[in-house]
Amino acid sequence: MRIRGRTLSALLLATALGVSALSVDAFTAVASAPSDAPAVQAAARPHTGHVMGASALPSGDDADGDGYIPANPQVTGVTPSQEVPPRAYFHEFQANCSVTHTAPDDPIVYPGQPGASHDHTFMGNTSTNAHSTTASLTGGPTTCNAPADSSAYWMPSLYKGDQRILPVGPQVIYYKSGVTDYRSVRPFPRGLRFVVGSPTQSAQEFRSHKGFVEGWECGDSFFNVDFPASCPSRPDVQLNIRFQAPSCWNGLYLDTPDHKSHMAYPVVRPGTNDNMCPASHPVALPMIEFKMAFPVNGDMSQVRLSSGRGYSFHYDFFNAWEERTLKALVDHCVVGGLQCDTRGYDQNHPERGAVLNADHRLP
Repeated sequence: MRIRGRTLSALLLATALGVSALSVDAFTAVASAPSDAPAVQAAARPHTGHVMGASALPSGDDADGDGYIPANPQVTGVTPSQEVPPRAYFHEFQANCSVTHTAPDDPIVYPGQPGASHDHTFMGNTSTNAHSTTASLTGGPTTCNAPADSSAYWMPSLYKGDQRILPVGPQVIYYKSGVTDYRSVRPFPRGLRFVVGSPTQSAQEFRSHKGFVEGWECGDSFFNVDFPASCPSRPDVQLNIRFQAPSCWNGLYLDTPDHKSHMAYPVVRPGTNDNMCPASHPVALPMIEFKMAFPVNGDMSQVRLSSGRGYSFHYDFFNAWEERTLKALVDHCVVGGLQCDTRGYDQNHPERGAVLNADHRLP
């Protein structure tokens, strides 16, 4: 049954996931996350921010423009693992990628609408723009160490005054297990996309966000919600931030109107310290962690993000990995309980070998 471009089952799912409820007469609008601004049409707006789920238009992968992109196939019948595996302190690999370009585009929040967003700094796939789709990104050129990683990664651009400050060299993007049973983690489905954090979040929302790790840091200053007033003026000092993404998927949609509700952070199993996926989002995926470094120090009073203050930091991920390579890395490093580099090699366990060859390709 379809009602004004949206399925009744989609509405019920949205309600179950906590997305803002919509009346039958308002089915043409999109659901918005509680911390985001109201839904508006994205025709012309200042580039000071963007609004999650602001405009669901027929575009790219979302042919009917309802904001829901179903997975094919959908993953059902999964029960979140409560098992406690053999202890492995690490279960990760790196997918390090360099900056490609900047643009006021966002193919997740404003698909098909070039110039509608604040300025973003893009990494990974060199072709990413407002019109990017799963098909256009897949197999595309990339600045990631592994040629099989054609995924798109982006974040608000950082400025000092009017000067844009771009990260130099490969930036560290971890793929980790966010759940205790790291053996239950499976690769991302192709075309999965989501937004981590929000450009409209308050300082307190940023600090209490489940993805918050150490905030902004430089030198001996860390756990800063906003940019520190100053950083040591030394060549070796950069402004850093680490922020983690949700890693539990509902198995049904590659995207939802607010670009978040199909994903969730792990929860603590009652009576334990173990993390597991919630029943509403039972599929354990890799947990992405951005570890970004910006070459700026000294007086930080003029440092800002294109989205606003330091606590407006957020980022986007659009998966376009070649599936065999991603599975090999996830199975060897995450499921295998190793601390891998970009080749899938753990120097503490050389006997386990590497996944990729010297050219970062599957042998």
